[in-house]
Amino acid sequence: MIWIMLGVMFLLLFLGFPIMIPLIVAPLLIAIIYFPDLNLMVLIQQFSLGIQTFVLLAVPMFIFAADIMAKGKTSSRLLDFVGAFIGHIRGGYAVTTAAACTLFGSISGSTQATVVAVGKPTRERMLKEGYKDSQAIPLIINASDLALIIPPSIAMIVYGVVTGTSVGELFIAGILPGLIIFAMFALYSFLLASKNDIGRIEKQTWKQRWTAFRKALLPLGFPIVVVGGIYTGIFSPTEAAAISVAYAFILEVFVFGDVKWKDIPKIAESSAVVTAAVFILVAAGTALSWVLAYAKLPEVLTSAVLGADPSATYVLFIVAVFFFIGCMFVDPLVVIIIMTPIFYPVAMDAGVDPIALGVIVTLQAAIGSATPPFGVDIFTAIAVFEKPYLEVIRGIWPYILILFVASALFILFPEIITAYQMFYSD
Repeated sequence: MIWIMLGVMFLLLFLGFPIMIPLIVAPLLIAIIYFPDLNLMVLIQQFSLGIQTFVLLAVPMFIFAADIMAKGKTSSRLLDFVGAFIGHIRGGYAVTTAAACTLFGSISGSTQATVVAVGKPTRERMLKEGYKDSQAIPLIINASDLALIIPPSIAMIVYGVVTGTSVGELFIAGILPGLIIFAMFALYSFLLASKNDIGRIEKQTWKQRWTAFRKALLPLGFPIVVVGGIYTGIFSPTEAAAISVAYAFILEVFVFGDVKWKDIPKIAESSAVVTAAVFILVAAGTALSWVLAYAKLPEVLTSAVLGADPSATYVLFIVAVFFFIGCMFVDPLVVIIIMTPIFYPVAMDAGVDPIALGVIVTLQAAIGSATPPFGVDIFTAIAVFEKPYLEVIRGIWPYILILFVASALFILFPEIITAYQMFYSD
């Protein structure tokens, strides 16, 4: 059954159908062939049930807020701010790029939005400082992937919907791992710049730093408001998403004036298209997961791969491998929707913390998004920078290795992920 399902999906993808079509056709086909007595209305209901979760309301609002910010000059303000303080050190501008991607990721929750918004200005500045495209573009792609780890994260929202895990706790848990990965990127950037004697700009005066800070102050307030509000319990992730739209709108339209009233309908239309695609993927993925569960495939697969009594560490390792491979070929949200219900029950039986599992799954989605052959951020970068595929991926491997090391660290020591529990409970 699994091979027929995969064969149909890959055939439809090969014929050029968008990913949502194979996801819709596959469960219907499996139900008709293998379960002829099954009432298809039950399956149709699964499509609608998949998008009826209240927390999913956060997705279109975070997307809308990110699109408003991307239309303005928020990324440039963040870049100027970080560069003013650390741009003069060796590799400082590469570190600035990583920091800007991380900060914008804490606004957008989307890796692709971060590549688009931060990529152009950072690449231009890195080239001026002596970097090659094979050094600048891979950094931008992989630093943008921190948008999936640093809250708010659309991938974490989807994982929370699929498993019933607290999205607020997932957001808080992603902060420390995200900062650790940023520090690893910063160290590599320093070593790379030292080796090639590049990546340092003139030291800014304190007056210039104050100016850059003042311009970036309000954009920096965005993650503080969102994460701080969730952390203190003032509002839920869904309410935080609504506040983020209001914050972005007021900031870009009234305060900075970088976005005009006439731009809002087009931004809203773009956000609606992306939201529709996400919701269709969630609905179709939910139906497919239900069919797989109905066929008892998760039990068969997990017993074959994991054995009878796997340890928590072994389960996390297998989860990391499967999700990484899946996200190399398919959109991360699709992989999370389909594969999480397969591994989640076994992980819980093995004693894995659901929050730790969520961060590991999200991290693999981030790595897969930037890994050949079909990482989605690679093709976003190709479109944004107008560079050929081989040039975009040429310098990507050191960052993939860093992310592998980070994954191993969090798998062996999941306490790093759950350290927030000493200070926070949802």
